Amino acid sequence: MARIRRTVHPTDFSPASGPAFKKALEVAKDNKATLLIVHVLPTLPMIGDAFIPPATIDEMLRAQQAQAQKTMERLVSRARSAGVRVSGFVLDNGAVADAIVRFAKRQKADLIVSGTHGHGILARALLGSVAERVMSKAPCPVMVVRGK
Repeated sequence: MARIRRTVHPTDFSPASGPAFKKALEVAKDNKATLLIVHVLPTLPMIGDAFIPPATIDEMLRAQQAQAQKTMERLVSRARSAGVRVSGFVLDNGAVADAIVRFAKRQKADLIVSGTHGHGILARALLGSVAERVMSKAPCPVMVVRGK
C-alpha cells in the first residue's frame, strides 16, 4: 500500500462516528498524514405542503451551519491536541455520499475512514448506507469502522 498522506474522515457528529474518528486519528498520526474531517449538512426536512417563509428557512440553515461549525471546531481541536495536522470542512446540503466522494477526489485522499451505524438489513435496504455508497464510488480505499 502506498504511503498515506491525506486521510478523510466523514462524520455526522453522532456517537456512532466516534470510533471512526479515533481510528482516523490513529491512522493519520501513525502515517504523519493530514487528517481532513468533513461534515455534509443534512437537507432540511420539508413538511408536506406547508409554506415556510424564505426568511425562516434561511435562519434555520444559518443555525444548522453554525452548530455544525462549532462541533467541527471541537473535533479539529481534539485532533490537534493529539498531535495531528488537521483541517475541518462543513459542506452545504447535498447527497451525503456523493459529496464525500467528490471531496475525497478534490483533496486527493489516500484513505477514507468512515463510521457506520450498523443498522439492520431492512434499514439498509430501505435507506441505503452512506458508508456503502461511499465505498462503491470512492477514489481510494475506504476503511469502515462500526459504531457502538
